[in-house]
Amino acid sequence: MNLRQLQYVLAVAEERSFSKAAKKLFIVQPSLSQYIQNLEQQMGVELFDRTSTPIQITYAGELYIETARKILDLNRQLNQKIADVADLKKGRLIIGLSPYRCAYLIPSVFPIFYQKFPGIQIVLVEKTSKTELEDLARKGEIDIIVSSLPIRENEFSYIPIISEDILLAVPPQYELNHKYYREEERNSLPQSRNFATINLKEFKESPFVLLQPDQDLHKVAQTLCKDAGFTPWSILENRSIAAAHHMVLAGIGVSFMPYSLVRYGNFAEHPYYYYLENSRPKRETVVFYRRESYLSAPALAFISILKDVLNP
Repeated sequence: MNLRQLQYVLAVAEERSFSKAAKKLFIVQPSLSQYIQNLEQQMGVELFDRTSTPIQITYAGELYIETARKILDLNRQLNQKIADVADLKKGRLIIGLSPYRCAYLIPSVFPIFYQKFPGIQIVLVEKTSKTELEDLARKGEIDIIVSSLPIRENEFSYIPIISEDILLAVPPQYELNHKYYREEERNSLPQSRNFATINLKEFKESPFVLLQPDQDLHKVAQTLCKDAGFTPWSILENRSIAAAHHMVLAGIGVSFMPYSLVRYGNFAEHPYYYYLENSRPKRETVVFYRRESYLSAPALAFISILKDVLNP
């Protein structure tokens, strides 16, 4: 059993197709099929049931794949430890995160990180679902994840990064803004943070722009509105906080925004932002990883830099 065998079998298992796995591995399909067939003959069992489409994994295949993932993960961790010992001249750090964090939080970290670790390659894996990122971490395909609480603490450990306010973003077209702000104050709000405080009940008849139900900020929005005594009228749902920001600016509805988007979004124009009366909801951004994983020196350095940058 060698690492190539393990990688080939895992690729077929994940794609449930020899042709798709071959493309993923950059080899021709007949070679991959013959390779797996020879392996099955050596072991005396079939790893895949080829009579169905997509192909199915046999019981022997499940046992092989479970062990293969563990071996490849141990190999990855060993390489990380050796890289630490070898003065971190080469290595790779795989980070899972949302497209929002990739676009607005991470870029300011890279220049500082690469000054210290120029030989470390960073691979960003973007997913809008935290569940998808967790699944990849369980398989050993991601080293660390930048996300928000809550997490499955029985499976993952975490390091706190920043606690930020969740703001209500209100379209500039709404008349009530004139009660709290002067027009010229609008675009200076992100830097000043002199946000007015407003009662969420004032928006019980207003349309809301929300994220998708499986995203944390959607759940936060539902809870805040419920605590205010109403169910939000969701006129539009999407997967991007930045897109929701543009929808609010266009006057489609109100929405909830983490302060980091306001601070790092570099938008030419802004809606009006408010703190919520009787509530100062927070979003806790953390870095989490599998409890049994080894955190490499580059990972620890990245976490430290990320914390410093986001907490100036």
